[in-house]
Amino acid sequence: MTELTGTQLSDTHQKALRINLDPRWYGTIAEIGAGQEVVRWFFRVGGAAGTVAKSISAYDMAVSDAVYGKAERYVSVGRLQGMLDKEFQLNVERLDDERGDENCFFAFADTVVARSYGGGNECHGWMGVKFQAQPHDEPSQIVMHVRMLDVEAFAQQEALGIVGVNLLYGAFFHHHEPDKLIESLLDRLTTGRIEIDMIQFRGIEFRGVDNRLMALKLVQIGLSGVAMFGPDREVLQPSEALRKKAILVERGSFRPPTHVNLDMLETARAKFEADPAVAGKPVLALTEITMRNLLAGGAADVDRRDFLARAELLAACGMTVLITDYFDYYRLAAYISERTSERIGIVMGVPSLIDLFDEKNHAQLPGGILESFGRLFKNDLRLYVYPLQPSPDDELKTVNDISVRPELQPLSGRGSFVDLDNYRPECLPIFSRDVLRRIAANDDSWESMVPADVAELIKRRAFFGYVRPGRG
Repeated sequence: MTELTGTQLSDTHQKALRINLDPRWYGTIAEIGAGQEVVRWFFRVGGAAGTVAKSISAYDMAVSDAVYGKAERYVSVGRLQGMLDKEFQLNVERLDDERGDENCFFAFADTVVARSYGGGNECHGWMGVKFQAQPHDEPSQIVMHVRMLDVEAFAQQEALGIVGVNLLYGAFFHHHEPDKLIESLLDRLTTGRIEIDMIQFRGIEFRGVDNRLMALKLVQIGLSGVAMFGPDREVLQPSEALRKKAILVERGSFRPPTHVNLDMLETARAKFEADPAVAGKPVLALTEITMRNLLAGGAADVDRRDFLARAELLAACGMTVLITDYFDYYRLAAYISERTSERIGIVMGVPSLIDLFDEKNHAQLPGGILESFGRLFKNDLRLYVYPLQPSPDDELKTVNDISVRPELQPLSGRGSFVDLDNYRPECLPIFSRDVLRRIAANDDSWESMVPADVAELIKRRAFFGYVRPGRG
């Protein structure tokens, strides 16, 4: 077989051709909703008979249900998983005796809604591949959620075909390098055409992969502005997680999570749930870390051990974590408001509120702070502000002590800022940076400043430079 160069292999045509010319891979490509955009590449380049055992489209919901079983929604991860499981199992049952010693079986599937004739619909879908890396091997699987950002339907379909070929190529030739696999999903595409806001690796080939790091990678390279994972450490698809819920977000470094971090969220939640617009609605509380925070101090790349330490500690607190590339609060608010029609609340301390009122932090907008605040509060968002008192000798400073420019006063007058006066006074002197300093100094007093589960995990895993007694 002719060896192809790295430059050539960023080309979709050459990727599809290399797969077709490799005798190992043999399987099914099943596509619902936007045409057979992926399998078309393999037919177009030639040699598909050595790769494609079957291609199938099932556009009608009743037909799709008959083939793959009932699903709550036409375009959903449940439907995708049903397709992958069914087609992979059929390949093994039908072909293993004849071809199992030489071939690695696979099933590729997508279920997608592209722009409709009338327009106005959300253009997104689920895509995945279940495959053997070696003959007779246990299967491994990659599943991801994509959003097509092109305006025209034909361009969306083209992008879908390209990213599908990229996924198959990555699974077959880069499964041992998941970071490289994710980067290759953008070959022949731009972040202005495709967004991938969730990716999940499972199976024997990916037993060493932490999907939280893969979610972080999506944000790092611009494939998504947001990544999310739950307290069970499983990655979440943000739109699914946010849908029809009232959302409360606390931004922080959580390095490590302290009693004050939890008190901020608990006090804000009490006020949030008492809001008539929220009462009785499902509430999702999120702890958000921005990429700017993860790259603090001028770091060129994210310290993965530090990131996973924060993720593990937040999981120990039962928190759902949001990683975003949205330093500006109004961009975070806009992202969430596109995915839920319920109330949104953001929790912050007085120092963050002071920064919010600093004009230089809004210089990127033509309308400056007025435009920024207009965007932030346009959907009746609430800011829940936690007081500041670094020590008992310092004066307590609350949201009511912050001077507001006259043109911004109508915002505070209509309840956009909520004073968290239900705080626990003993939490006020606690700061993460002080916890880190005490850990570094082997001062055990830091343990009283964090939840017991956090302290136990820091000591057991030696996070943030903690040195076990007798090892210093």
